[in-house]
Amino acid sequence: MDRHQPNGLAYYTFPSLEAFAELRHAVTTRHGGVSAAPYHTLNLSNGLGDDPLAVDENIRRVCAALGMQREHVVSPNQRHTANVCRVDENDRGRVCAGYDALITDRPGVPLLLRYADCTPVLIYDPPHHAIAVIHSGWRGTVQGIVKGTLAAMTQAYGSRPAELVAAIGPSIGPCCYEVGAEVEAAVQTTFAHPELLLPQRPSGRRHFDLWAANRRWLSDEGVRQIETAELCTACHTPDFYSHRAEHGRTGHFGAIMELCE
Repeated sequence: MDRHQPNGLAYYTFPSLEAFAELRHAVTTRHGGVSAAPYHTLNLSNGLGDDPLAVDENIRRVCAALGMQREHVVSPNQRHTANVCRVDENDRGRVCAGYDALITDRPGVPLLLRYADCTPVLIYDPPHHAIAVIHSGWRGTVQGIVKGTLAAMTQAYGSRPAELVAAIGPSIGPCCYEVGAEVEAAVQTTFAHPELLLPQRPSGRRHFDLWAANRRWLSDEGVRQIETAELCTACHTPDFYSHRAEHGRTGHFGAIMELCE
């Protein structure tokens, strides 16, 4: 990933997506906003205890840095589902309740999702000029939200997985994501060769590799170009929010993507 820091607001982009001039995207950090501790400073989520005016200013700053219109941003009310919502220009400014993935083929419709350990997945379909942004925690991963999003893009836009470009952003890594019996059982039920996704540590506890699991969904569906940040949010709390590492008292960073008008 490439780091950018205009006027102190830090965010990352994926080289594989930067190759397309018709696309704007970013994965934000915790730097460059106005939120006070423990949300300091670029928290993009309401409902965590942060000042809503600060959150709105943070989103405005992100949009300004990327050349997007704040009032056009579309976001879901994320609930760890595998639900996918298709949006267009009529949804500008809307909060889509009950979804964890958004897709669109309309320019000027920024898609913003939030994270604090779960996995951002960004997808671009160059031939059909369609995009997707996904929030994939362990529940969404085992429920196949990536597969569902690809299916939704195929149905809505005629997308073909082999032509897509996918990027997996920072999330809690297999180094830090220790899981219990519920997650272990869900992974074993969902995936072939689950042991490859559940490395065992010297402690005897299993860890879940969200990066590899989401890569597997993409590659199994036929996506060939996949870039993975491999940045662990729990290891990099100076840059990213981590629900687990910060014991729930933290903010959310964002993944945002827009087709240019």
